[in-house]
Amino acid sequence: MDENPENSPYISIIINEAQLLLAEKRTSLAVISTGIAVLALPMSVISLPIATSRYYDIFHFLHFLISLEVLNTILTALGSYLIIKSTLKMKKYDKAISTIKTKFSIINEFT
Repeated sequence: MDENPENSPYISIIINEAQLLLAEKRTSLAVISTGIAVLALPMSVISLPIATSRYYDIFHFLHFLISLEVLNTILTALGSYLIIKSTLKMKKYDKAISTIKTKFSIINEFT
């Protein structure tokens, strides 16, 4: 039984699969924006000690500055991890969507 897949009753499942992949891609974009916000936080936090450095002795507050730098390093690593992981997932989703589009030409009508 060689049916055209575009006339089969499974076309709604195919469209739903494409919608699911697009929803996952939107989620990855949201995670990327969160990663960018987490990545920008250390830059804004480090500006406060730099701006007020003339009002205190650095050696007196060295333990605070070291702990702040450790926290900034962790936040930078977390933000970078979120951005890289989401970018790789988005590439995977794009590849899956492209495969669906080439397999089923009815999806091309929507793009």
